[in-house]
Amino acid sequence: MRGIRTAILIAALIVGATPHIGRAYDALLSSSFDVDRPINDSEAARFLQQATFGTTREDIAHLRAAGYEGWLTEQMAATPSLEMPYLEWFSQSGTPYQQERVEAWFFHALGAQSLIDPGTVHRDQLRQRMAFVLSQLFVISDRLALIGREPEATTSYYDLLISHAFGNYRDLLEAVTLHPAMGNYLSMFRNRAPVPELNIRPDENYAREILQLFSIGLTHLHMDGSQVLVGGQTVPTYDQDTVRGFAHAFTGWNWHACANWDWCSPDWIAPMSPMPDYHDADAKQLLVYDGVQLPGGVLPAGGTAQSDLSAALDSVFYHPNVAPFVARHIIRQLVTSNPTPAYIGRAAAVFANDGTGVRGNLAAVVRSILLDPEARYGQFQNPLTFGKPREPLLKLTHLWRAMHASAASHRLKEWNPELSLYQAPLRAPSVFNFFSPTYSPVGELSGMGLVAPEFQLLTDSGLTAQTNEFGRDIYYAYMGNPSNDDDDIVLDLSEDMPFAAVAEALVLRYDTLLLGGTMSVTLHDVLIERLSAITPATSSDYLRERVQEALYLIFVSPDYAVQQ
Repeated sequence: MRGIRTAILIAALIVGATPHIGRAYDALLSSSFDVDRPINDSEAARFLQQATFGTTREDIAHLRAAGYEGWLTEQMAATPSLEMPYLEWFSQSGTPYQQERVEAWFFHALGAQSLIDPGTVHRDQLRQRMAFVLSQLFVISDRLALIGREPEATTSYYDLLISHAFGNYRDLLEAVTLHPAMGNYLSMFRNRAPVPELNIRPDENYAREILQLFSIGLTHLHMDGSQVLVGGQTVPTYDQDTVRGFAHAFTGWNWHACANWDWCSPDWIAPMSPMPDYHDADAKQLLVYDGVQLPGGVLPAGGTAQSDLSAALDSVFYHPNVAPFVARHIIRQLVTSNPTPAYIGRAAAVFANDGTGVRGNLAAVVRSILLDPEARYGQFQNPLTFGKPREPLLKLTHLWRAMHASAASHRLKEWNPELSLYQAPLRAPSVFNFFSPTYSPVGELSGMGLVAPEFQLLTDSGLTAQTNEFGRDIYYAYMGNPSNDDDDIVLDLSEDMPFAAVAEALVLRYDTLLLGGTMSVTLHDVLIERLSAITPATSSDYLRERVQEALYLIFVSPDYAVQQ
């Protein structure tokens, strides 16, 4: 392992990947380090940017002490922070809406102190980050649907993702399928057997999306995520008969414990219940692939709503596409938009078998993805293609976590982040999420065959709104500003101001904390020039202004736009 690290860093020095590689290389050669531990703060910061909602100084120190494996074990064993208790607590004094759900999300994303139990701090960063990843795979939204008026629906759905974040994909798939929020959002709720004389047919919405978006995609894949080609053409994973078969398999489900198909009191939390009289018990066409348990993929007649649903989900779960499809999604969300086929293949192999014969173990998959050599050293191995655009919402949580943001009221009333960031939890404009996983901006990236999904949010208006948002947060929302209201979420700049006395010291500090040691020479020189121009002669509060200038210029820089 030491030899691998050394070779990678030497290669990086040769190509000049970053101006600070030399320091990392010196540290590497002069230390007898544990291969499980980051060799320096920058390496720790890069890992934490992939695995959390933003790096903090405290987390860097803890990771270096615990090591990668120790930190992952701690995170996976940490008590899950659920959102529903916050809504229940809030309902004692008011009526919760979707804004309180978003507030609960921010409490957990920031790792803030609980309002319900002031002695409790939310520490399950990796679980929360994984839940956010899953929310962009199994998409529902509080936009343009009945669930938008039901915060319990979206809140309990997100808690489902939190609870299953390190569980088995098959269990998660069934929990998602039967949650009333998904049932309502994609029309599976009260989907009934056909009645031709009344022109009633099962709705195909959920059947289509579980295949296309949640599990296998449109074409057959090799284990490394590359497309299977026959005669130079891709091979479809399913056809309309398959969609129809799944739609019929998913019939006969209604509100939990409902006795009347057409009406009963809605339960937005408990899983939907089967109603046998409304289930289609005829034979159904499911998926066809090598090793399929059903001959020709046909589910025989005579099944119940539960048995047919289970068979349909098994048909999905054992499809060979699921492993590379899910692995690639998680890699793209956490680590890099353009993973090598070998990286996808390694993660997909863990999905297929976690080493104990278990398929779909998400904890094992996440662990393998974060500890993979490409995640740890991809910025040196593939400097031109490695990395991912930072999501606007994650930029905000990173800023707030790094600068220990809080409000005097102890609330986090950032209720509508989509107004400036074009992104908010469970608020995508459609089931296709905030951005397409195959989006490639026209120009150099598309010419190289690379994707940059998150850049789809960077329209002219979106980029301007985002830039203005960070300007407000950094220049006005800081502790000590007399114009702050009690509910304003403000940055604590005090810890960094002593470093601002020496411009180079502040720049190096932020290079580690915010960029994981990947700052370019260009940005470094711009920062030094700008900070050096702010002196006691130009400002009586020049230390604070230096901190603010450094933060703003980094957060709107091309360097920060891409997570390395």
